[in-house]
Amino acid sequence: MTRKHIVSTYDDELSLLDRLIVEMGGLVEEALVSALDALVRHDPQAAAEIIKRDKVIDQYEADIDALAAEMLALRQPMAGDLRIVLAALKMAGNLERMGDYAKNIAKRTVTLTEVPLLAPATISLKRMGGMVQKMIMQVLDAYANRDTSLADAVILKDQDVDRMHTSLFREFMELMAAEPEHITACTHLIFIAKDVERIGDHATNVAEKVHYMLEGNMPQGKRPKDDQSSSIVVDPVMPEAQPEQEEKP
Repeated sequence: MTRKHIVSTYDDELSLLDRLIVEMGGLVEEALVSALDALVRHDPQAAAEIIKRDKVIDQYEADIDALAAEMLALRQPMAGDLRIVLAALKMAGNLERMGDYAKNIAKRTVTLTEVPLLAPATISLKRMGGMVQKMIMQVLDAYANRDTSLADAVILKDQDVDRMHTSLFREFMELMAAEPEHITACTHLIFIAKDVERIGDHATNVAEKVHYMLEGNMPQGKRPKDDQSSSIVVDPVMPEAQPEQEEKP
């Protein structure tokens, strides 16, 4: 039987807090998907709309902060309820940062429309974004359904995103070395790949907050990481030496 509080409006406030977190997360997920779609389509208008909509995500964070502060001051929640409110405060901050990274992707997409499209590279980025999108979906489900095992599964998936980021970083570096005319495009794509990777990191942070909210402690063990991009070195491709021509007598 679900425990109810004596003051019904307290339950309403907890339900509202849940709804705001889930709605905010849905907007973040949509922003990521839309930004990468705009990148693949080379669509500056769509990217510009994503940049504008970031203000809505920011407003959600402000609303969650205000509601949580009011609940802490007036309701003085204890035990599990206190963890819910504190976790929601921190999750809202993570979600806001995820929205900022999606906005950054959109900003670079606008710039990239001024140079030739590197279709294979953008498709690879969209595939990486799909991995992160799934993490966002699952962590929101974990929060809404109070599912610790699902939250812990999201934490483990961050390692796959790190590996994908490392692979893309190497791919873009090698392309710049081999074809210098693509340096501008690849530089922006490297930053976009990092934005996607950071969204995955923040989704993992949210998953850790869900675990804490439900279990009263942070997940045990070291957080798995496998991003090796900082150690990648690519040698420049040197032009082949041309045979010397004999001087004419």
